[in-house]
This record gives sequence, structure tokens and C-alpha cells, in this order.
Amino acid sequence: MNKAYEVTFSPFRSFTREEWSKLEEHPMFPVSDIDLTKLQALNEPLTLKEVEDIYIPMIRLLQIHLTHYRNLHNERDQFFSNKSKPIPYIIGIAGSVAAGKSTTARVLQKLLSMTPEQPKVELITTDGFLYPNDELQKRGLLNKKGFPESYDAKPLLAFLASVKSGRDTFEIPVYSHLYYDVVKDKMQSIDRPDILIVEGINVLQVSPGKKMRRRVFVSDFFDFSIYVDASEKDLREWYLDRFKKLQQTAFQDPDSYFHRYASYSEKRLLKFANEVWDKINLPNLLLNILPTRFRADLIIEKEECHFVRGIRIRKI
Repeated sequence: MNKAYEVTFSPFRSFTREEWSKLEEHPMFPVSDIDLTKLQALNEPLTLKEVEDIYIPMIRLLQIHLTHYRNLHNERDQFFSNKSKPIPYIIGIAGSVAAGKSTTARVLQKLLSMTPEQPKVELITTDGFLYPNDELQKRGLLNKKGFPESYDAKPLLAFLASVKSGRDTFEIPVYSHLYYDVVKDKMQSIDRPDILIVEGINVLQVSPGKKMRRRVFVSDFFDFSIYVDASEKDLREWYLDRFKKLQQTAFQDPDSYFHRYASYSEKRLLKFANEVWDKINLPNLLLNILPTRFRADLIIEKEECHFVRGIRIRKI
């Protein structure tokens, strides 16, 4: 056999942490002035070095894509002899429960808003488009919360279609992790962003399922997509650690959906958390989330303690 055929090719270009960090050694941002405590999620360490080594090069890459996006808009306007408003650039962020998507989303929102163009950057999570608990109970899906079928996909797709159609203002549902439910009569207002970040575990998922006939998917509206990746072992450990921290904090609130677990012993709490992981989060990861990893434009590969060990970029 010709040895050329034995070479394994990949649509991605891989970088070690060290290689990636050297792509942008002189940040344009005063990163030392950023309050990291407002960006990191519970039990997800974030350091200035992580911002400088990982996120600054990522922002520079996104700036390249954004510049070409804006130039394409202007050139199309010239071609059609028509002056139109720019359409928001949408960045999707996917990954497992406990992977650190929220921290990644908030860091990107902050840094992108600090670039010279000072774009307006909005961030939403798809949690607001989950069916309310009462509806999930009726459909027998309360124990499959986070699976694709637990989301009300129609309004989510309608929202993204409206964004890409040039509509100015929007209101979307709000989800409360305290109440573990969509908050009735509370909405998040979105006012014509330059960049919209959409974060959710299943945002890159495309399998329509047996009863779903739609052929338009959330990811169809993304201009750039990111997958936050980690080993199942680390994800489980992070999930358990977070659960223990929540018992000491949010679960102590009498209004918390999980207040009943506030008095559990550590042994009993970990037994319950492991059951939730094994019965809900792990199957969802293996069946729905992980298979979408290579649909992303950029993959963040994490190691222990949530720090990034490498980056994969889709080739162009």
C-alpha cells in the first residue's frame, strides 16, 4: 500500500497550550483590570494566565472572523447597491454539564466587548427554552432534563431566525438554577447586539429524533462554534465537586429546588449526585453532546482543574 494512504488526516489543526499561547503574546487589553470573580462559575478556577494564554489568542482569531464578516456585509451592500444594517454575529458554545461553558461564554463576552470596535455583546443560555417543569412532568421528561427533547425548540429557532433576519429587540425566557425551572413572567431583553453568544449543552445537536420533523437546527444560525471538551472522569469529578459546593451555598436557601438535600451527609449527597450523573448527565453526554464535538469550529481541550491543555481549530 502507498504510504501516503496510511497518513491520518484531520479537518482540525491542533495546538498545545504552549503553541497556542504564543500566537498572541502582547494582549491589547488591560487584562489585569478585569474582575475574574465576576466571570468564573462556581468551582471553576480562572486565572489571569489562563485569560492571557488561552482567551486572548482566541479573541484575536475571532476578530479575524469578525473583520471578514463585516467586510463581506459591506461588499454585498455594494454589490446589491443597497445600504443595510449589519446582522449580529452569532457564536455558539457547547459542551457537557460541568465542562465550564458558562465561564468560557462570560470571558469571551467580556473580552470581545473590550476590543477596539467596542461591539455590543449579548449572552444567552438555552436553559430558558427548556419546557417548564410542569410540562416536563406531563411529558414524562423531568428525569431527562437537558436532553434535546426537553427543550421547546420552536421558540428558540424562531428567536435565532429573528436575530438573523435583522429584528432589533427581543425578549426571551429566563431560567433559574435556584428554582430549577423557567421563571414565569420574567424575560431577558436583547437589544440588537453586534455579537450574540449562545451557550447550551446541546446547541450543536442535529439529530431530529423519531417524532421531530424539523430540519432547521440551532447550529444553522451560528457563524462560529466552540466545544468545551474534557474527559468523562474529569467531568464527573467537577460535577460532584460543584454539587458539594452548592450544598454549602445555594441549597441552603429555603426557596431552592434542592433545599431538601441541604442536610444530607456527604456520603448520602455524593451517592445521589453520582446517580444523577449516571442516569441523566452521562447518557446525555454520550448520546447527544459528545457526538457533536467535531461539528465545532474550535475545540477547547481541558485537563484537570479546568485548565486548558490544547486547542483544535477547524481548517479552512
